[in-house]
Amino acid sequence: MARRRTERIKPSEITSESAFFNRREVVRSAVALGLLPAASKALGAAMPPDGDFGELAKWPGSVEEEPNAFEDITTYNNFYEFGTGKGDPARNAHTLETSPWSVEVTGEAEKTGTYTLEDILKPHTLEDRVYRFRCVEAWSMIVPWVGFPLGDLLKRFAPLAGARYVQFFTLNDPSQMPGLRYPVLEWPYREGLTMAEAMHPLTLLTVGVYGKVLPNQNGAPLRLIVPWKYGFKSIKSIVRIHFTETQPKCSWNMAAPQEYGFYSNVNPNVDHPRWSQATERRLGAGLFSPRVPTLMFNGYADEVADLYRGLDLVKNY
Repeated sequence: MARRRTERIKPSEITSESAFFNRREVVRSAVALGLLPAASKALGAAMPPDGDFGELAKWPGSVEEEPNAFEDITTYNNFYEFGTGKGDPARNAHTLETSPWSVEVTGEAEKTGTYTLEDILKPHTLEDRVYRFRCVEAWSMIVPWVGFPLGDLLKRFAPLAGARYVQFFTLNDPSQMPGLRYPVLEWPYREGLTMAEAMHPLTLLTVGVYGKVLPNQNGAPLRLIVPWKYGFKSIKSIVRIHFTETQPKCSWNMAAPQEYGFYSNVNPNVDHPRWSQATERRLGAGLFSPRVPTLMFNGYADEVADLYRGLDLVKNY
């Protein structure tokens, strides 16, 4: 894994030069197709009016690898609320209404209540923050996310001493999400982290990708990114944040506890009951491209291993 760096880089190093100089046209087309929320102004002063963040900087934790193509990132998704096929979210998520949007904060915190998306984003200067993170399932990709550390937000709610975990919930609206008609999982989708994981600076609250506002299929308008865990931990379209003293329920752990544990860290030494997790294939490289070794904690061991010191990572999978 190449070492991380923090200095400013040219936009053409984040995306292709031709795509960058035509980015406003791309955004206008995406809005017309329903891929981006046309009313991005609802995201407040932190979001650009044309859905484009302009020049971006690369922040700590970013990898040196080239990102996947925008098409890879936005047409090959897991978002079961819009269908179980990888291409279903891109086809169906145009029905998601991302404005207005609010997030309810509950549980063990001093400042609970319902906050608009403008409230959530107002203190943050997003145009300077792009994180190029590795994401992994049975395949992997490099994604240039735009966002800010989740911990910056959680501190504003003043969690109480008893808040040892934080839980997240996805929107649960069958009128907007056709996949909710089917009992694939127990809806709403939910995920959880320890407070230490949630406060780690690599855990992002994400509002954009490739310098643009998040497309619906990628979890607009607000999603989590936890780069050292498997992708399903990075919950999409968040409408509730809950602070709790006890380990919260997580959708895949509820559905198949023998296959999906609470932690779900990338650990190539622990096989999934139905397949090996020792290798992965880069999305977009072709079906017959060679698989490569999966890295412990998805390559972020130097940054996050201390979070699990003394924890049995086989038992706590």
